[in-house]
Amino acid sequence: MAEQQTRTRPSFEEIYMELAHTLAERSTCRRMNVGTVITSTDYRKVLAIGYNGNAAGLPNTCDRDEAGNCGCLHSEENAVINCDSPRSTEKHVFVTHLPCSQCAKRLINLGGVKKIFYRTNYRSTASLDILKSVGIDVVQLEKRA
Repeated sequence: MAEQQTRTRPSFEEIYMELAHTLAERSTCRRMNVGTVITSTDYRKVLAIGYNGNAAGLPNTCDRDEAGNCGCLHSEENAVINCDSPRSTEKHVFVTHLPCSQCAKRLINLGGVKKIFYRTNYRSTASLDILKSVGIDVVQLEKRA
């Protein structure tokens, strides 16, 4: 009998974080490429996706070169706009970067967000306190070896 090889299956968290990174490749922002995936908490459904860039129909570029004010919609913002699941649906959010404070508030208002996973820190960590104050868990996922 042939020896069966053991393989490591990726977790759903790893799969959705990789999807967020792939979506970030569609970003048209010159400063930072960010992707977001919103899923059901059992990981059986992708509820919405987003990446940062200009509004649909506008040029695929930043409006300005000013850091933090380039005019691009944030990936979390686009994912929230794209999410048509009710507030009562429990959700997990995967973002390539820790959300900014404004996006943290947008995700709170989406409703049903139980946990946010991110890989890379953002220049401000103020969103951590905001999210914690409403009971949303935030987890930094390391890249799988």
